[in-house]
Amino acid sequence: MAKIYTSYTDIVADIHDGATLLVGGFGLVGIPENLIIALRDKAVKNLTVVSNNCGVDDWGLGLLLREKQIKKMVSSYVGENKEFERQFLSGELEVELTPQGTLAERIRAGGAGIPAFYTPAGVGTPIAEGRETRDFAGKEYLLEYGITGDFALIKAWKADKMGNLVFRKTAQNFNPMMAAAGKITIVEVEEIVETGELDPEHIHTPSVYVQRVIQAPSFEKRIERRTVRS
Repeated sequence: MAKIYTSYTDIVADIHDGATLLVGGFGLVGIPENLIIALRDKAVKNLTVVSNNCGVDDWGLGLLLREKQIKKMVSSYVGENKEFERQFLSGELEVELTPQGTLAERIRAGGAGIPAFYTPAGVGTPIAEGRETRDFAGKEYLLEYGITGDFALIKAWKADKMGNLVFRKTAQNFNPMMAAAGKITIVEVEEIVETGELDPEHIHTPSVYVQRVIQAPSFEKRIERRTVRS
């Protein structure tokens, strides 16, 4: 059964310098924005962060980047963050770029206890340089390793008091697989309901993967890039 917290300071208290974090979200959709702010305020540093991207300059993981709290990023897309570019080009930030589907499968494999797998993605590109490949039925495949983390930071729509989670629409993205791959999974939600109120057929992440839950006072829910008619 997950433990319900009321303090963001307490819920991230044991996230330590040098930890590996799996952070849900895609762009700015479904990101654990208040947990990220709590980490910024805690001033934890030398973090390895696994996330599809690294927020934008002034929001999401971009807040940790700006404060030089991230040592290494494992991501698939980082094109919206100028500070990310600056730190990478100056050698301040270590970056491991991974094809998006491969990143998702590496996290899923880690959560399933699968140490490694072969994929055709990346073969014949700089991603494969110095890496193990193997031929299967006349086609070359690249060895990729599963990913796990010390902590997973997740944003969900609803949780019950056991820690069962429901995600809303595209905010599901990377969150469920990261919840499974974190040794300690910390979730912030919009609403906590009584156990039994969630339809079992609508639960995306069962409580067995969740250790801590907190109900956020609010979410800003930024739009990464707004396009309107002129």
